[in-house]
Amino acid sequence: MTSTATEDATPRVDGRRSAAAARRRQREREILDATRALFDERGVRDAQIEDIAQAVGINRAIVYRHFTGKEELFALTLVGYLDELRVVLADSVAGLAGADDRLAATVGAFVDYGLKHPAFVDCAQALMRRTGPELLEEISEGAMFRLGRAVSGCLAVLGDVLEDGVGSGDFNVHDTTLLANQLYASGLGSLQLARVGMLVSEAAPGVPRIDRVSGEQVKTYLVTSALALARQGI
Repeated sequence: MTSTATEDATPRVDGRRSAAAARRRQREREILDATRALFDERGVRDAQIEDIAQAVGINRAIVYRHFTGKEELFALTLVGYLDELRVVLADSVAGLAGADDRLAATVGAFVDYGLKHPAFVDCAQALMRRTGPELLEEISEGAMFRLGRAVSGCLAVLGDVLEDGVGSGDFNVHDTTLLANQLYASGLGSLQLARVGMLVSEAAPGVPRIDRVSGEQVKTYLVTSALALARQGI
C-alpha cells in the first residue's frame, strides 16, 4: 500500500514541478518582452528596472528573482535581437550564388537591421565594453552561454559566406572567423556613426568642420570595405 501510494504521488509531484517551471519561463518571457519594448521605445539608457517591472505588473524584486541583475536582463534581451538578426542574415543570402553578392547582401542586411533597431546597437555595444571575466561576474553561466550562442549564430552566417567565397577562389581570407568578428564589431561602431549622422574633419588648422553622413552612405562604405578585406586577404 505504501509503495503504491508513493508511486501514485510521484507523477503529481513531477507535474507540479513542470507547471512551476512553465510559469517561471512564462514570467521570464514577459519580463524580457517588456524590456525589449522599452528598449525600442526609449532606448537602452532610459530603460529602468522599475519601468520594466511596472510594465509586467510586478514588483521590481521579482525581476531579480529571475535575473541576476540589470546586465543579465540586458544580455538576454540582446539574445532576442540576435536571434532575429540571424534569420535576417540567412534570408538575405537565400538564392544568391555569387560570393560578392552574398557578402554584400549579408553586410547590407546587418546595417539595415541596426538602423531599424538602434537599441540593438546600444545593447550590443554596452556589453562589448566589458571583458568576458567581467561579464561572468554579473551574469550567470547559463545566460552567458545563451548570449554566446546567439552571437555565434549570426557570425556563422557571415563565416559561411566568407568560407564559400574562399572555396570558389573569389576571396583570399586566411582566418574567416577573425574577419567575421571584425566586420561585426566595426559594423556596430559604424552604425553608431550613422545614428549621429555627422562627420568631423579639419577645415583649417584648429578649425573643425562638420558634414552630414547618411545611413545609406555608411552601408555603402561597410559593404565596400568588407569586399575589399575579403579580396585582399586577412
